[in-house]
Amino acid sequence: MYMEILKGICIPFLGTTLGAACVFVMKKSMNKQLQRALTGFAAGVMVAASIWSLLIPAMEQAADMEQWAFLPAVVGFWLGILFLLFLDRVIPHLHLNSTKAEGPKSNLQKTTMLVLAVTLHNLPEGMAVGVVYAGWLAQNEGITMMGALALSLGIAIQNFPEGAIISMPLRTEGVSKRKSFLYGMLSGVVEPIGALLTILAASYILPLLPYLLSFAAGAMMYVVVEELIPEMSQGEHSNIGTILFAVGFTVMMALDVALG
Repeated sequence: MYMEILKGICIPFLGTTLGAACVFVMKKSMNKQLQRALTGFAAGVMVAASIWSLLIPAMEQAADMEQWAFLPAVVGFWLGILFLLFLDRVIPHLHLNSTKAEGPKSNLQKTTMLVLAVTLHNLPEGMAVGVVYAGWLAQNEGITMMGALALSLGIAIQNFPEGAIISMPLRTEGVSKRKSFLYGMLSGVVEPIGALLTILAASYILPLLPYLLSFAAGAMMYVVVEELIPEMSQGEHSNIGTILFAVGFTVMMALDVALG
């Protein structure tokens, strides 16, 4: 059982690592259209995961509250939003294609702040995987091993382009291939760590599982709206980002329903 959980929480990190490895096989910088497409796909996966893998199970877990079953989902969702807003304000970071850093003033290098931005993005994904596996570990009704695996696979799929999106621009800025790969890979380390910490915490506060599920959903939605949607909509012909958003959404939705 514990080996299955360990494998499950490492799958998203593997997706990031494979994406970062694109720096060894792609000679040119990433095309803007491709970058929009990959960002849109990642956003679609995250939105679908937030709904099918997190918010709906959160309300199902609170079914005994009858007409108030939505309450844990609403409270947890807003806590997730506010938590990411807090991190956004206290951690210096730089979004891709942006020239102005966010958060407190810092003397950190541009490369470091780019990695911090992606790391901040990956934290809620790790929490989402962790809380679903915690629910399965507690033998909670409505959360199955295959459902947890579906979420891990879905996030791994969208982590692949994310790994490439962080490592390729670093390479074009003159960072060596090895360092670009390392930075891209390290940006995903927070996911298995966040998942493991969430599992450990959830084992002590299982009655709050609906809140934890929706908390992860809120954190993921914050990232989508604050970061991914603006990035996929920049410049001309931004409809490619919208189309790939729909593709990512349907892929994650199908995974969750087919395997869940």
